[in-house]
Amino acid sequence: MPVISRGFHGRRRPDQDRLPPGQYEVRDFPVLSAGPTPMVRTDDWEFTVVSESGARHRWSWADLMALPSEQPTVDLHCVTKWSKFDTHWEGVSLDRLLEDVDTQASYALVHSYGGYTTNLPLEDLRHGRAWVVHRYDGSDLSPEHGGPARLLVPHLYLWKSAKWVRGIELLTEDRPGFWEGAGYHSYGDPWREQRYRGD
Repeated sequence: MPVISRGFHGRRRPDQDRLPPGQYEVRDFPVLSAGPTPMVRTDDWEFTVVSESGARHRWSWADLMALPSEQPTVDLHCVTKWSKFDTHWEGVSLDRLLEDVDTQASYALVHSYGGYTTNLPLEDLRHGRAWVVHRYDGSDLSPEHGGPARLLVPHLYLWKSAKWVRGIELLTEDRPGFWEGAGYHSYGDPWREQRYRGD
């Protein structure tokens, strides 16, 4: 009689159900960027939403700080295959920032200080699924992690959570951003392993 059944593969760790296919868990917070780190002073920072009609909505740093904040705890998944569980953030929901924006747009192109861009369906920025965050793990967000503020869209690969965010352009037709134009997937769902165009 065999000591180990052929169907036995060991016990699943409790966190395994939180790990998308092809990912591995990290304890640190790796820093990956497409270029040099912009140094943006909060006195100079602003965030704008421009609708497809050209209407512009603008927030200064003081305006952002005056809005009600939320403290999401989320898992992060990077396209380079690492995942980090239970990250703690503070910021303003995109629902709050978009609530007075009159738009029929279906897409968003996110712009960052330093020239980085990324595209998303507008629906992925709504319904409590996206924030402009300015604090991480109880401290002001450091420049290497996107400070003073970054976008946080945790249900998609992390390149969609643009660092050093400065605004969102609302579009009626999808337009690829930096990595999407270089061959990355237009959407980037980690559970479907949408890393590259054609995945």
